[in-house]
Amino acid sequence: MRSIPHPKKAPAETPSKTSNPSGGVQLLTVPEELAGQRIDNFLQARLKGVPRSRIYRILRKGEVRVNKGRIKAEYKLKAGDVVRVPPIRVAEQAEAPLAGESLRQLIQESILYDKHGLMVINKPSGLAVHGGSGVRLGLIEVLRQMFPQSPFIELVHRLDRDTSGAIMVARKRAVLQHVQSELRAGKIGKSYQALAVGKWPRSRRIVEAPLRKNTLKSGERMVTVHPEGKPSETRFKLIERFKAATLLSAEPVTGRTHQIRVHAQFVGCPLAGDNKYTSDEVNREFRGRGLKRLFLHSASVRCSLPDGSKVEVEAPLPAELSAVLNRLREE
Repeated sequence: MRSIPHPKKAPAETPSKTSNPSGGVQLLTVPEELAGQRIDNFLQARLKGVPRSRIYRILRKGEVRVNKGRIKAEYKLKAGDVVRVPPIRVAEQAEAPLAGESLRQLIQESILYDKHGLMVINKPSGLAVHGGSGVRLGLIEVLRQMFPQSPFIELVHRLDRDTSGAIMVARKRAVLQHVQSELRAGKIGKSYQALAVGKWPRSRRIVEAPLRKNTLKSGERMVTVHPEGKPSETRFKLIERFKAATLLSAEPVTGRTHQIRVHAQFVGCPLAGDNKYTSDEVNREFRGRGLKRLFLHSASVRCSLPDGSKVEVEAPLPAELSAVLNRLREE
């Protein structure tokens, strides 16, 4: 298993003060990749540290101009628009950690597809998709550091930190909007490989169980099957049986937090290596078989692009998970 390299710390003497250190008026030309973005969101991304209420205030007062004219907060930018940003004091913020060369190299080697404004990454297990909640550097921050010339890099969807495999990233706003609309309409295909503990019932091909998020006193987020939860559906298909486990293909119809993991637990076959929903005793048994992480891998993604062309990308199973399967076959 290839470990996730630690990020470098940003130099303490170089805080990020403002995108306009001189404090003067900025004239920003909108690139094609940002066409369609609302002006308030455009400003929020460039005036980090400025409260959203302040951004709306300068918009209402007409201090922000597009092509020399006043606009409202809901105005959608067009390629080539010239945005006048007034002098505004930005709160000082420490820079995000810099990704080390080994982490950048790992991500570079994990790029499976990068065409037409869509990128698919074979995300390593252990790497969060974005910073936050105690994580200062995630996949999206690393990509933005790797491609500073790209004005637009955004996650299309998310994967749990411990889940590996294919994740889609948009490099154009039009692609993000199109693929996310397909995602909401259930037109996106996402297939996972999961190792369930025990014998999965052959007749259990669809699990429909409502899921509700809960936050424990410790701050840990857990998900449970609950009548008042959100409707959730996962389709399972048996791939291979072992004495102690079952290898499954799982396709989530809905996209709830921890959906596959909780639905597998609901059936009575939690996922191997899951430190949230599987017992410590069971996880110890699988550690003895070499499993040091959650056995859940995003094996493929399928979508269409705005021009109608189809994209399907497969992410090979990591070597450390293949080794666990080989051990199970020997038992």
